[in-house]
Amino acid sequence: MSSGWNGLKKFVFRPEEGKTDGQWMRCDGCKSLVKKEEVKKKLQVCPECNLHFTIGAQERIAITIDKGSFEEYWADMVSEDPLHFKALSSYRQKIEEDQKSTGLKDAVVVGRGKINGIDVMFGVTDSRFIMGSMGSVVGEKITRSAEKAAQLKIPLVVVSGSGGGARMYEGCISLMQMAKTSAALARLSEESVAYISVLTDPTMAGVMASFAGLGDIIIAEPKALIGFTGPRVIAQTIGKELPPGFQTSEFLLEHGLIDKIVDRPHLKSELARILEYLI
Repeated sequence: MSSGWNGLKKFVFRPEEGKTDGQWMRCDGCKSLVKKEEVKKKLQVCPECNLHFTIGAQERIAITIDKGSFEEYWADMVSEDPLHFKALSSYRQKIEEDQKSTGLKDAVVVGRGKINGIDVMFGVTDSRFIMGSMGSVVGEKITRSAEKAAQLKIPLVVVSGSGGGARMYEGCISLMQMAKTSAALARLSEESVAYISVLTDPTMAGVMASFAGLGDIIIAEPKALIGFTGPRVIAQTIGKELPPGFQTSEFLLEHGLIDKIVDRPHLKSELARILEYLI
């Protein structure tokens, strides 16, 4: 029940949590019930509050790359278990579980395709696979994509949605991927080939501190969490209250870390516009 006009009370119907049918879903942002069909039309964006829901790698490719133009590269690469890591479950078990649930071999898909007819190398990390964290396979595929883009003289576009940073299961081998991907992108820059980085929610830690933060142009989706360490950990460590909106796309745009915020329905056309200018 909320206040209405002329001192009267306006009653707002709010179905009980979880009481939705197959046509409706509850937005995690505004908590409104929204029609799934409307969310789908907006490419998995809430029509009420503009919250951008997380989407998988294959869906990202489908809405960004011209239909029928994507050719996946290095699709059979899988992570090894160099440390024979075990906690509640083993690293090998975790990989197999996420492979089964996502249909992916690892947390990144890369390949060649077209954006509005423009040839690009394209990569996307998927947060459903061990939080999109960067292990040896992710680092190797991003590196090879940069090398291939340099060889073909076509732009590189990478969409990052990695909340896990460096993958702890692989120890220092994972940390090495930060330097490796950064070096590959430096060589790409020396060849005067454009690199566009697109940041989605969340893009954090070692991924943000390496290839995600090195674009010639850096675009972000609205309200994405972007940074190194999460804001709660930072606040607890320094013992101070952080500024409102800290580590959101909007905060980082205001402070110059990114170049532009683009809503998902307009991202493909904006990428095409920038690519036309850069090439």
